[in-house]
Amino acid sequence: METPEEKPPRTTATNIVPKATETGRKIVRDMSAVPPRGLHPALIPGVSVEETGRTYRTDHLVFGVALFATVAFIAWGVFAGDNLSGTASSVLAWVVEYFGFFFTTIATVILVFMLFVGFSRYGRIPLGRDDEEPEFSMFSWISMLFAAGMGIGLVFWGAAEPLTFFETPPPGTVEANTLEAMHTAQAQVLYHWGPQAWAFYALVGGAIAYGAFRRGRTPLISSIFAPLLGEGRTTGPLGRTIDIFSIIVTLFGTAASLGLGALQIGHGVELVTGIGEVGNGILIAVIAVLTACFIASAVSGVSKGIRALSNTNAVMALVLAFFVFFVGPSMLILNVIPSVAVQFLGDLPTMIARSASQGAEVEMFLSGWTIFYWAWWISWSPFVGMFIAKISRGRTLRQFVAVVIVVPSAISLIWFAIFGTTAISQQMDGAGLVVDPPEEVLFGVLENLPFPLITSILLILLISIFFITGADSASLVMGTLSQQGRPEPARWVTVTWGALVGAIAAVVLVSGDEGSGLQSLQNVTIIAALPFAVIMAFMMVAFMIDLRRDPMILRERYARAAVRHSVMAGLEEYGDDFALVPVEYDHSGDDLAWIDEETVDETLSEVYEAATEAIDIIPQGDVDAAVDAAVDPEQTDAPERPRVD
Repeated sequence: METPEEKPPRTTATNIVPKATETGRKIVRDMSAVPPRGLHPALIPGVSVEETGRTYRTDHLVFGVALFATVAFIAWGVFAGDNLSGTASSVLAWVVEYFGFFFTTIATVILVFMLFVGFSRYGRIPLGRDDEEPEFSMFSWISMLFAAGMGIGLVFWGAAEPLTFFETPPPGTVEANTLEAMHTAQAQVLYHWGPQAWAFYALVGGAIAYGAFRRGRTPLISSIFAPLLGEGRTTGPLGRTIDIFSIIVTLFGTAASLGLGALQIGHGVELVTGIGEVGNGILIAVIAVLTACFIASAVSGVSKGIRALSNTNAVMALVLAFFVFFVGPSMLILNVIPSVAVQFLGDLPTMIARSASQGAEVEMFLSGWTIFYWAWWISWSPFVGMFIAKISRGRTLRQFVAVVIVVPSAISLIWFAIFGTTAISQQMDGAGLVVDPPEEVLFGVLENLPFPLITSILLILLISIFFITGADSASLVMGTLSQQGRPEPARWVTVTWGALVGAIAAVVLVSGDEGSGLQSLQNVTIIAALPFAVIMAFMMVAFMIDLRRDPMILRERYARAAVRHSVMAGLEEYGDDFALVPVEYDHSGDDLAWIDEETVDETLSEVYEAATEAIDIIPQGDVDAAVDAAVDPEQTDAPERPRVD
């Protein structure tokens, strides 16, 4: 069909795609070069919290309430320890009976959600600006997140938990003290320490990093809920309540875990020095020295203190693991690793489906192990998630999910295979290892290997540095929560929280010798995890709303929809004889699919325009790739094409 001016050349099969591609590029180039009505949200390359010009002050209400609650809890434990223990035990039993299924369900749901986020089209979204590079190397990044996440727990339970399940397998599984029990024990351990555990951290860390480094929000737990509540309510009473609760959970969860580490260090001192059973004075001295060390590390900054310690600890852990592997049952360990990985996948549905309705024995196992672990990881997620967010800037969501969930799970599999299999092998050979108390098991394993004195000293150093890096990270995170999201909190705030972590650990250990102080603190942490588990359920909703409105996703939706709409309109009107010409057009009267208004976040434009004086144009390579993907779906190197609702 001829136009009023001239009939365009007839488009053939050989040139339709190049012409359409070039026309599509021109559309997006024109739109990005000259925004017709201000800066469109799809053109924003991301805005970090530093670019917003925010000033950070100490939130005296958040800091004061959290401090008062901490001191009150310590006073309760010191002056009425028995009452605290009884109350915590009663409430914990109620939580396990009525909400145990919720912990099991939320662990699986969060894992599936994060895998979807990481390996769907959203996985290419960076935790920062489009052109931002990661701050830390891959080795330093993995070392820091692993040390902060579970390092001290892996050392404490590395040999003890597999040996426990070998001698007392999960109900209804296999016979105790057999080769089948060894594999079942390792699969159960991986269930507790593997993907589900790290998915909790990935959700909180990914949501905070995305909001802070791509949408310009403060790095707070409360800021994650801006898509649901609005910015005003996240900075009001509700948001402050969330942050106060996050500080308290972080403080108690960290102190309890570090208390376990101190017990293991104390037992190591007994073995190395030969002084016999250490008393409370020695344990308190150990905590005091380590507290001074992690406070010094914390005030030096994350890039100096934690990175140096984490890298050192990673090397020490590798040395110890390789030593035990080569002098221990090497061939058995090599055979266990793949078989346990396969058995874990096969047993996973059974482990997920295990519930208290299957009998009293199963209920006791769940409350003592599985539910305890899910609640424990949830209670640590504010602290570990915020710290992971600080060190993950510049990574894509796909890199983030793959590393935070998959890599530590694989390391956990290898770690437990080395130390757990060695302990089980020694036990089968008549070593006589005792699993109660658990802090003695790993030292007992090392005593049956060459150079026990050297390896025991190395283990003490390893636990000590894990103690320091864990408390170091927690102090920085609590400081950030106390100062409206300040990335590098004031030293006095960091020192305050660091000292309280050490004080709680010391008080708990002293009261634990007389009764059940440490267990009471663990129980309270589990109880506190229940409301935070509910918070995490809504966190997934808020995070998904943000991702659907991300500029990268919007650009691809607009590119595909614009080209599809124009091609369909051209074919209907002119057949093959048409060209794509950019003009302003109202799509409200069309019956063709377009971009949902609810997926466009205009507030991001306001934040970006306030933070920058000049408009940053999307790089031409990104424009070309987006249009190529929309025009030619067969390209193998094109970005993943979005679905247009």
